[in-house]
Amino acid sequence: MSAEPTGGRRPGRPSGASGSRDRILASARELFARNGFANTSMRAVASGAGVDAALVHHYFGTKQQLFAAATELPVDPMVVLGPLRETPVDQLGRALPELLLPLWDSQSGTGLIAAMRSMLTGTEVPLARSFFRDIVVAELSQRIDEPDGTGVLRAEFAASQLMGIVVARYIVGLEPLASMPGEQIVDMIAPTLQRYLTGDLPEGPAR
Repeated sequence: MSAEPTGGRRPGRPSGASGSRDRILASARELFARNGFANTSMRAVASGAGVDAALVHHYFGTKQQLFAAATELPVDPMVVLGPLRETPVDQLGRALPELLLPLWDSQSGTGLIAAMRSMLTGTEVPLARSFFRDIVVAELSQRIDEPDGTGVLRAEFAASQLMGIVVARYIVGLEPLASMPGEQIVDMIAPTLQRYLTGDLPEGPAR
């Protein structure tokens, strides 16, 4: 067996690192798009890439971080959504846009909006669906499931409102919304978001 050059290589780092990483990302994109975030395991991604599961964790850490890398999101979704777990339910309608608008308007937000545009207008719509259904909606729905069985519907309506802001403000550039101060947008949509999350629902909602 011929000796492999080891100069500059970190201990324990496998050879062909770039190829392994690319295969992991390709496997993750395929599985997330086909099965959704919730039904895709790190082990399945590793199997699809032909690598050990430990290598997936080595490169990407958590499944949320792997999803962010696979969809080219510049931030881990749970870094953004995690703080909402400490927010009282009756304040979520304002907390959501107060958290998201500054992010979308930031330098990191430029990459985030580009990734969302790609997911929504390209061939990666299943990835966008998985992102909203399995991460955003799943994060909110259990906390707002009142009456029982309405949490997903409530969270989906809230997500649709926020997604509408993304499309109108950042992708279409609809004026005056596109240049409106973020605080003004928060004031406009917070009551509607809160109504979706905790307000009365019409009789016989889909569940």
